[in-house]
Parts: sequence; structure tokens; C-alpha cells
Amino acid sequence: MSSELDKSHIVRVIVEKLHANLALLMNAAKSAHNVATHEENIADNKYDTLSLEASYLAQGQANRAQEVRLAIDAYQHLSLQQFDADSAIGVSALAILEAEDGSHMTVFLGPHAGGLKVEAHGREVVVITPSSPLGKELLGKVLGDMVDLRVDETKRELEIIEVY
Repeated sequence: MSSELDKSHIVRVIVEKLHANLALLMNAAKSAHNVATHEENIADNKYDTLSLEASYLAQGQANRAQEVRLAIDAYQHLSLQQFDADSAIGVSALAILEAEDGSHMTVFLGPHAGGLKVEAHGREVVVITPSSPLGKELLGKVLGDMVDLRVDETKRELEIIEVY
């Protein structure tokens, strides 16, 4: 496998991006918590809800941070499987899909963080999960199979042209 498609490198890049997202979330949660607990934001009447709204925001940020921590842990313990032409696609598969117009899409079927996009050796890799529509389509397919990608009302057929 070329270094361009080294899955362990892709997983490291995913984990790095998740760590960066976690740092942003933690800073946002801390800021929201500070607003919620600042003495100037104590409610003067029942219509003064700044503190309450900030506390909801802080809790939401903390919940999202916990989800990112779980994703980081899942990727750090992910067993990378190698897939070949006859292997049924599963979690940890890296697949290159080709549309009818000749455009390509590189996807990594991961346990969490669906929708995350990372750059790996100049190639954009989109993380999808088994619960996503495209992830469900890919599970169990093999090299050469077709999958449907639906975006809004548009349906595109994609061929699996490479799998690692």
C-alpha cells in the first residue's frame, strides 16, 4: 500500500483533529460556565435568563466533549483490518469510490466521528460510520460493487474501485 493510503497515518490524523476539536469544545464549555456563574449574570427577575442559557450551553459543550473523548478512545484502540478484492467491507476499511462522471471520493469507515474530513498526504478523506446511509451501503460490499449516495433529492451511483 502506498504511503498515500496508509490507514494508520489516516487514523493518527483523525485522532489529531479530534484532539483539536476537544480543545475547542473544552474552551467553549469553560467560557460558557464562566458566564453562567459570573456574579454579574445572576438573574434579577424571572425574565433574566442569561445565566440559565449559558449553563445550558456549557452542559451541551461538555456533553459534546465527552462524545469526542469516546471517539478518540475508539480510534486509539481501533484494530485496522486489511481488505482486498474479495473482502467484505467493514469498520476500518478505506475505500475509493468513483462516480459516473469520473470524480473520486475517499472514505474511511470508522467507529465514530462521521462527517469529519481530514487531509492525508494531499487527499481528502471523509470519515463515515456504519450507521450513516453510505456506511450502511458499503458494509458487506466488495471491490467492484456499486453503492448509492443520496444527498437531498439527488442519487449518485458510485463504484468501489479500491479498498484497503
